[in-house]
Amino acid sequence: MSVRLEAIATIDGRPLAFAALPDGRLYVASQDGRAFVLDGPAVQAAPLVDLRDRIRSGGERGLLGIAVHPRFPDDPRVFVDYTDLDGDTVVSSLRANADGTRLDPATERIVLRVDQPFSNHNGGAVAFGPDGYLYVSLGDGGGGGDPQGNGQSPDTLLGKILRLDVDASGEPYAIPPDNPLAGGNGRPEIWLVGLRNPWRMSFDRATGDLWIGDVGQGAWEEVDLAPAGLGGLNFGWSVREGRHCFRAAGCPSAGFVEPVAEYDHSMGCTVIGGFVYRGEAVAILRGGYLFADYCSGRVWAIDANSPGFRQPVEVGRAGPGLAAFGEDAAGELYVANLDGTISRVAAVSR
Repeated sequence: MSVRLEAIATIDGRPLAFAALPDGRLYVASQDGRAFVLDGPAVQAAPLVDLRDRIRSGGERGLLGIAVHPRFPDDPRVFVDYTDLDGDTVVSSLRANADGTRLDPATERIVLRVDQPFSNHNGGAVAFGPDGYLYVSLGDGGGGGDPQGNGQSPDTLLGKILRLDVDASGEPYAIPPDNPLAGGNGRPEIWLVGLRNPWRMSFDRATGDLWIGDVGQGAWEEVDLAPAGLGGLNFGWSVREGRHCFRAAGCPSAGFVEPVAEYDHSMGCTVIGGFVYRGEAVAILRGGYLFADYCSGRVWAIDANSPGFRQPVEVGRAGPGLAAFGEDAAGELYVANLDGTISRVAAVSR
């Protein structure tokens, strides 16, 4: 089976994140600090927003994530994740105009700011779950090998997936009462633990499950799965890398959640988490989770409904530079490449 990617548009600034609008349009965020409106194959000439005056980009920094409020356009807030001029992570909201063609930089409201000790492993994905809460992915702070032990520490937001109530009155956010650490013993924003650099994540629109592509160290790339509504899971970094010991042979596995898929660095270098396909255009892909590798351009699929570990099946090649998958309101999938190419998952041949 082979997936074909059909190039439909070109976007400036190194595109790397998508957000779906209810009317079928997509917002596409570029690393340099701009975002654009994609309407079918047409790219709106004027940027949706230009935040380059407040963003440091390059390497693993920049405008890294974008998410539309689930009640959009009634609630016109759009949430972004970026690296500020000091090199730290900022999650903030901006308000869209009536037709959704422009975000006003003057309406920016900071939701969260997280100090970054190094220039890599920022994470950067933001997504709303079916529960209406905002989920934020944060890497371990970088530096290689988690030198500060952030992945396993409950006292830092680094190396985690956060879960925030951004609809709290008068506050940037509130803590959902069922967050695992809401009662103490750590940072109450934390939802999931033990991640190295969860660059891309997505919710399965049919089940509410959260799928995470966690970028590995020197040997293994992994895909993690958090069933709908289940917080407090620990994916093992930096005790484990994928299903393997990271620091020493014979490391413990008890208490850690194993990945549902992995591949070694003979197949690539950086996992790009994707989506479970729930669209109509490519019937044979329904129920398959698609993901890829940034370096090799390989595209894989696994059955989202199978239990336990799943061996990835290669279903296509996209070339190097693939940085993100996106899903539109109808469940159709798109791919962004840092060279500017936006493609649609258009067909499958056997």
